Amino acid sequence: MAQIFNRSANTLARASILGIVLLLTAVGAALMQLQRSPYVTNQRIAPDQPVPFSHQHHVAGLGLDCRYCHTTVEESSFAGIPPTKTCMNCHAQIWTNAAMLEPVRASFRTGQSLQWTRVHDLPDFVYFNHSIHVNKGVGCFSCHGPVDQMALMYQENSLQMEWCLNCHREPEKFLRPKDKVFDMTYQAPDGSPKNAVTWKEHTFLTQAELGTALAKEYHLRTPRDITSCSTCHR
Repeated sequence: MAQIFNRSANTLARASILGIVLLLTAVGAALMQLQRSPYVTNQRIAPDQPVPFSHQHHVAGLGLDCRYCHTTVEESSFAGIPPTKTCMNCHAQIWTNAAMLEPVRASFRTGQSLQWTRVHDLPDFVYFNHSIHVNKGVGCFSCHGPVDQMALMYQENSLQMEWCLNCHREPEKFLRPKDKVFDMTYQAPDGSPKNAVTWKEHTFLTQAELGTALAKEYHLRTPRDITSCSTCHR
């Protein structure tokens, strides 16, 4: 019987299989990178807002505490968006004729809330409680980044599950004393005496030592518990 396929067919078949495997691997890797890219996560993208509110000006420049605007962050599951009246506590007296603040004045006159664009927006299937994190010594910076340096608010971190788990698996790397949670100038101890942190009459030179002590003081659940699916997906 005459040979149907050329001798090179075997080589071509093997090369084709290898090529398909490599192609699928490349496509998978590309999709993984895309999933982590700002195109999907919206990292470092400042969305349009009705008023160009600058945290840099209000926090770093004027020294406002986070809780002046985000009043519920210590007791509630959400940080809270300040009512227009909070803005007008100051802007009824300063910058009273500034054109860019007209939406604020109009909101105050009419009682209609400003429609802010949410920057940190978790999926509906994720449960997140601000008060739990704040009262366990997780600083604003850990999740929101250098807010005091943001002229326009943007999302610093990916907010994806793997990012959350990095903290939940080793929370002691991120904990700080509760009185430093809202301190945007706080420096974690890094082994240098200059950045040592004194807490309860003890001086800590490293974050590992401080975080371990804080985790015990704050009665943190074990990493196994706080990485359980039901902790965030309820």
